[in-house]
Formats: sequence, C-alpha cells, structure tokens
Amino acid sequence: DREIDQICDLIRNLAAAGIPAARYNITILGHMRTESRFGRGGARLSSFEYAKLDQSLPEFEDGAADADEMWERIDYFLGRVVPVAEEYKVRLACHPQDPGIGDRLYRGVARVMGTVEGLKKFVDMHESPYHGLNFCIGTVSEMLENPGAEIYDIIRYFGDRKKLFNIHFRNIRGGVLDFVEVFPDEGDVDMPRALRVLKEVDYPYMIMPDHVPGISSPASGDVGFGYCFGYINALMQILEEEG
Repeated sequence: DREIDQICDLIRNLAAAGIPAARYNITILGHMRTESRFGRGGARLSSFEYAKLDQSLPEFEDGAADADEMWERIDYFLGRVVPVAEEYKVRLACHPQDPGIGDRLYRGVARVMGTVEGLKKFVDMHESPYHGLNFCIGTVSEMLENPGAEIYDIIRYFGDRKKLFNIHFRNIRGGVLDFVEVFPDEGDVDMPRALRVLKEVDYPYMIMPDHVPGISSPASGDVGFGYCFGYINALMQILEEEG
C-alpha cells in the first residue's frame, strides 16, 4: 500500500511537471529470454525458445501467484491508481508481459498480461480514458501463432477503443514460444501495414523503437536505435505522401 501511495504521488508529480503519460508494467518475473541468435551482418538477436527455458528454478522467491491471484492484484492496483490518473489527467500505459507463454505458469507465476485475451480483459477493468496500453508490436506478436496475419486486427481492436497510449515499433520472426527479435524491415510483421492501421484508427501519440539488434559496433545500441528511428521516420513520410 505504501508503494502504491508512492505511485499515486508520482502521477501527481507528472501532472505538475506537464508530463501527460507514464509507461509501466505489471510483471513479477520480468523480461525472459534464452540464448541469443545471430542475424543480418552478424547482429546479435534477442531470442526466446520455451523448450530451452530453465525449468529447474524454484518457485518465485516471493511466492507463487496463479491467474486468479494475479487478476486480484491487478484489480486492486488499478482501483487505487486509475482514479488518481483521471483526476490529474495522466495516461497510464501498461506494457504487456514479455514474452507471453499462454496459460502456462513459470516458477509458479501466471503471466496473465502475456496473452491478447488478457490484454483485452485488462483494458476493460476500471474503464477510463486514462487507462490503456504501451502497445509493443513485438511483444504482442510474440503471443501469436501467426503474427504476420493476426497483429493488424489486434492493433485495430485496441486502437478503435482508444487504448493505445504509446507504440513500441519492433518486429520478430517466429511466434508464441519460439521467436527471435530482428530489424523492423525483415521480420514476419509487415511494419508499413501496421503503421497504416495506426493511421486508420487515428493513433495520435508516440511511435518508438524498442529493443534493437546488437550491431557489432563500439556504439552498438546507438547505431541500432538510429537505424530504427530512421526507418520509422521514412515510413511516416511515405504515409503522409499517400494522404
């Protein structure tokens, strides 16, 4: 409760500073990956193979939390913070759990924000124009059997409901339980098409890179992010020209 009070104070301070939105996540186990793979130009690619995930680790040190327990916690958290966000007009953008592993438990913990149905349930709880998603195209694609065919309708679903508060513009190859993060122009998702859907639903906020491949360079991250920002900017120029 003291930590939630601190978050409520943070929301008030964001408003006082003129900052209109905040990204956060609801996850216990954090960001899970297995051994990296290598891709174009020798770039190191963040990867996940559920079959290679270490299953020998003990139950999470702060205790197990099945799906019911997780939803109870989420409901309690939202019930405290969403009214404050509404009062101070600060959008709360929740990042999905990365990666989603379906209905499976890992270390006794359910990753309920790692499925599309979970995200739909989440945005319907404590309905508010200030309660929505930091929609990571890469992370949501990781939840899908066929991201290249499925992701666009999912973007449209949340976009039509005005639940998209920030976009992580990231691509993958593969899908649920087995994927690799790649450059935005070489994955299974048609990123120009994804951007067109965002335009169709009148998405008004930021579009940014997320994780980037590890280019072999003294400034690996800077070069990777620079490439992705340039790619996004070029796509946006093309869409503007299309009208």
